[in-house]
Amino acid sequence: MRIKKLINNNILCVVDEKGNELIVTGRGIGFQRHRGEFVDPALVERTYRMEEKAEQKKLRELVEKIPIEHLALTEALIEHIKTQIPQKLNQSLLITLADHISFAIARKAQGVEFSNPLKGSIMCYYPTEYHLGQHCLKVVREQLGVALQEDEAAFIALHIVNAELNTNMSEMYDITNLIEGALSVVEYFYQRKFDRESLDFNRFVVHLRYFAQRLFQGKMMEDDQGEHDVMFRQLIMKNCKEHYKCAQCIGDYVKNTYQKTLSEEELTYLTIHLKRINLGLQQ
Repeated sequence: MRIKKLINNNILCVVDEKGNELIVTGRGIGFQRHRGEFVDPALVERTYRMEEKAEQKKLRELVEKIPIEHLALTEALIEHIKTQIPQKLNQSLLITLADHISFAIARKAQGVEFSNPLKGSIMCYYPTEYHLGQHCLKVVREQLGVALQEDEAAFIALHIVNAELNTNMSEMYDITNLIEGALSVVEYFYQRKFDRESLDFNRFVVHLRYFAQRLFQGKMMEDDQGEHDVMFRQLIMKNCKEHYKCAQCIGDYVKNTYQKTLSEEELTYLTIHLKRINLGLQQ
């Protein structure tokens, strides 16, 4: 590996024999070194590389502005998160989460802390990710001696969900708000409250999560005009009339709020999930 840029005495930006840019860290690895020189492999303690060039550039910029221990801590946190989340996580989580945690620590030192208005919704709709956010706060407190407020667990949870869905943070807020709105429509339609501890409720939220992702990314399911598919949709509409009406109400909410029209295919699958979730509703 040859040195491309000296970041500090403990961090180097290097290029390997295949031309890939990497960030390498190690105690004293950059001391009195210069661009173009080879790196002693024995001094390398950690290696970081993003698959996409744009993400690698962001990583290089990140390590120039945050303490390296924050990046190393985040890397360890993500390894734990991966053991709890079945979905593959976007590699950029290392960048976004390290940046968030480091910024939160800096704000804490300045006496500035942000509240999260979606904290209650995040706890409800993304419970696994929220508990992982709490775990991250616990590790930060134990290893760095910084007690971040509980709202940060909700922010971290959104970063994790974002990495699951391959979205951006702005989109994640839209997705969370859409879930909130759709659930309000459903509860108003049936005039009942959900049992938010039920398995069916959790399944419905997961469906809404991916439904919202498709909606905001312009990847909604299209209507298949095959005879079998048309008959299936007609059968659902006939046998699940009440739930189909509720699905249409969600469609109206989406159209009025986000100016997007749902396909019959999306309405059909919403109907199927509504039929299932309605069994879990409580008087």
